[in-house]
Amino acid sequence: MGSLTSAWNRVFAVLGRVSMYRLVYLALAALAVIAIALSLVDQVAPTWLELVVTLAVLGGVCVAVDAAAQRVLHLPWRLESSLITAHILLFVLRPTLDFAALGGIALAAAVASLSKYLLAWRGRHIFNPAAVGATVLSLVSIAVPALGASAWWVGTPALAGPVIVLGLAVVLRTEKVRVVAVFLVIAVAVAVLRTSAQYQAAGLEVDAAQIFWPILWSSPFLFLGAFMLSEPLTLPPRRWQQFTVAAVVGVLAGWPIPIGEITLGQERALLIGNLVAFAFALRTAVRLTLDGRADATPTVRELTFRVHDRLAFTPGQYLELEVPHRHADARGTRREFSIASAPEDLPLVRVAFKEGTSAKPQSSYKKALAEVSAGDELAITGVWGDFVLPKRPGAPILMVAAGIGVTPFVSQLRHARLAGEDRDVVLVYVASDASELAYRAELEESGVSVIVFTRDRPADLPRHWLWAQGVRLDADGLLRVVPDIAARHAYISGPAGLIADLAPALERARSITTDAFSGY
Repeated sequence: MGSLTSAWNRVFAVLGRVSMYRLVYLALAALAVIAIALSLVDQVAPTWLELVVTLAVLGGVCVAVDAAAQRVLHLPWRLESSLITAHILLFVLRPTLDFAALGGIALAAAVASLSKYLLAWRGRHIFNPAAVGATVLSLVSIAVPALGASAWWVGTPALAGPVIVLGLAVVLRTEKVRVVAVFLVIAVAVAVLRTSAQYQAAGLEVDAAQIFWPILWSSPFLFLGAFMLSEPLTLPPRRWQQFTVAAVVGVLAGWPIPIGEITLGQERALLIGNLVAFAFALRTAVRLTLDGRADATPTVRELTFRVHDRLAFTPGQYLELEVPHRHADARGTRREFSIASAPEDLPLVRVAFKEGTSAKPQSSYKKALAEVSAGDELAITGVWGDFVLPKRPGAPILMVAAGIGVTPFVSQLRHARLAGEDRDVVLVYVASDASELAYRAELEESGVSVIVFTRDRPADLPRHWLWAQGVRLDADGLLRVVPDIAARHAYISGPAGLIADLAPALERARSITTDAFSGY
């Protein structure tokens, strides 16, 4: 487990330099280039010209419809969202040069883009847009066959390898590896059972291996899971809920249920999964206004927002805050922040971030966030995360925080104090120097044991605080200052590189829960 934790966080540290949306677009664009190259040697069904023309139509329609809708609704223009939808549809629909079929492709693109605004709940789309566009085209094609329908030609052995490599980068960045894995296992298993049953009914010999490999390499399951099911905006907030959605989609995709002239397979299965996700949590874009700013440390800024809509969260979860601005860099206009306040503090909610330095210039997002004034309205696009403490208050806990990574622990400890919970907690807090110990007053008030790693000794340490003088925070150092780590559930929040370094020690804990971030 420690090796896996270390490897995963080192990969995440690299992928985290690019926004989730930008990475998805780049992966899909790379897959399109690979498909065009394969078409030149007849390894995929569409020709290179069909791919180029179809992508041009999809891209043009998606961009135009999104731009118009966002202008009417006074929303920021999200070019990457339009291009992602267009590229997904390229692999779901049948590329063509036929004029009527291109009309059907344009219809699917328009419907997909419009669904983001028409099939939405308080600012958040309910369904995967590409799945909506493909489904509507398939339904219309029953009456007008010339328009074409979904084809899922991406399910071909020649593209299986690129889909796996690029899709893995996406699910690592979105932290949906386990969710997609559950979907793939169930979808493939169900498809093998279905095919075996069909073989038996036809009186044919059943060879599980000959059935399994074609289903894995020649089905669209890999693409569906990596690039569509993994979309965070259409998944519920908790992991067990996401697993349930993955299982539902896997069963329906693996064993399509016929309804008239269509089946509940592939994109229709995903739409049903989206409904299940929506039932778990009525996702909504939550409006809030900036209430005030404060300096948590010389380099850490705390923002307090007043929420104007219903917001519910569990201490330890994070929110995604959108700050629209022009000329956004590769990280985009949305960022994830661990919530520093407790649910009891609502309608006020607090987050914190570290300012850039001369050695590491500020991102376009931070610059835009710095210009937000008191009273300005922003939006939370969602609350997610399983970085939550055990339900049993008696479970011993180890918290390891690096710098601004202390924020989810501040929320958890404040909630425990306000709720009257008595938890056995040891907090290891790492900061560059004593002045960078954020939320010190609140941590002292919580009464938990704190072990501080700083270059200089903090002044006036409470009796339950310890300065780890001369101890280096690596795996060995962590074991020295927390000798009973094997009896504790470990939670660590900080840079992915630090989590990777401490993994050999953390693997001795009863469990490991990580909250890695890569800066913004």
